[in-house]
Amino acid sequence: MKIAVIGLGFVGLSFASVLGSKLYHTIGIDSDKNKISKIKSGVAPFYEPKLQKTLSQALNKSLLVSSDIEIVIKNCDLIFVTVGTPQSKNGYIDLKMLTNVIKQLGNALVKTKNKPIIIIKSTVVPGTTQNIVKPILEKSSGKLTGIGFSLITNPEFLREGNAVDDTIKPHAVIIGGDDDNAIRKVKQFYRSLYNSKIPIILTNYQTAEMIKYANNSFLATKVSFINQIANICQSIPGTNVDEVAKAIGLDPRIGNLFLKAGPGFGGSCLPKDLQTIITFSSKVGSNPLLLEAVKQTNEFQIKNIMRLIQKLVGNLKQKNITVLGLSFKENSDDIRDSVSIKLIRLLLTKNALITVYDPKAMKNTKKIFNNKIKYANNITDSLKNSHCAIIMTPWKQFSRLNNTHFKNMKRKLIIDTRRILTNKNSNIEYYALGIGNNLFV
Repeated sequence: MKIAVIGLGFVGLSFASVLGSKLYHTIGIDSDKNKISKIKSGVAPFYEPKLQKTLSQALNKSLLVSSDIEIVIKNCDLIFVTVGTPQSKNGYIDLKMLTNVIKQLGNALVKTKNKPIIIIKSTVVPGTTQNIVKPILEKSSGKLTGIGFSLITNPEFLREGNAVDDTIKPHAVIIGGDDDNAIRKVKQFYRSLYNSKIPIILTNYQTAEMIKYANNSFLATKVSFINQIANICQSIPGTNVDEVAKAIGLDPRIGNLFLKAGPGFGGSCLPKDLQTIITFSSKVGSNPLLLEAVKQTNEFQIKNIMRLIQKLVGNLKQKNITVLGLSFKENSDDIRDSVSIKLIRLLLTKNALITVYDPKAMKNTKKIFNNKIKYANNITDSLKNSHCAIIMTPWKQFSRLNNTHFKNMKRKLIIDTRRILTNKNSNIEYYALGIGNNLFV
């Protein structure tokens, strides 16, 4: 069996690397020739734990990479489409990259007798595969679905920072379609890749597409819920949101995942998918009141952090403010929809002097702010002459902060949005988001 993965971003490269490392004959396709060149040389174009090693193994075994989309139509049995569907300005998803690839696949189908199964892994709203992808493929190829090719929806559920592990052991596999033979073949492929304990859900296109949005919307809801609880705890002296979260997480009806209170969710998935399902719901005549509240609660968090900073520091003009952590989560260099980036923008409007440090996301941050802020080489340098430091991302090295790091601060004031220093006995002014003190009473 030969497999193609089209779109070597976060999802596609992780998937292709795992397949190649497990000796599946895999071809990775991307239109970005610079990216292809990097990958061919064994360099992952973004940071993701374990990906570099897995990619190297795959390239040494059975992974090829190319920008020639026609070779996959001629030679591959399964073609996974993993291109991005970013959020457009109107709050909906932009399907340009997806429809462009689908047209290319359709045009290439004209020239071959091969009958591949085309599998949509890209995140799309319900009805997209049936009403957009399928007609484009049939029109551009002159062939019918189920006869000249087959079409399946197969959403992914990877977490950044855990992509390789999640690819190797997903919580479930969702296969959507109306072609029983294609569904059976894709199921057989996944059964060969995973052990029998991984649940495989078989359904139709629309339900498979909806499962992805329902999944991410619920995760966003859990994050906003615990952040709302954290804000309440902040106003009650002696109350600790982490202890609250631990206790309610023991309830099997709730579970302990995504109950880490913080500055709000970001990244390439939760904000985009939440906004898309809100817009989609309105389009189909449903009023998503709860999801709107989840979004508003998340947006409030950054305002709450700014309120705390201004309460403690006062006038921010020409004050040296340190932001520790730029990526939207630890073990990633991704700053898409990062709350840290939003915080920096707000601080700049107050004419603060900002210094930042992050183990992996500095390069991406420089692309946004250029010389508007300072970039420290290490934690100690970032804190020099600082009037206030805000811990935004829970990188492990930040949990090792101590009095040695703080000694050159102008004012030893730390605002910890992740509560990673709560058990430290440091000689500092310390305020943790979600732990009650007398500040707001």
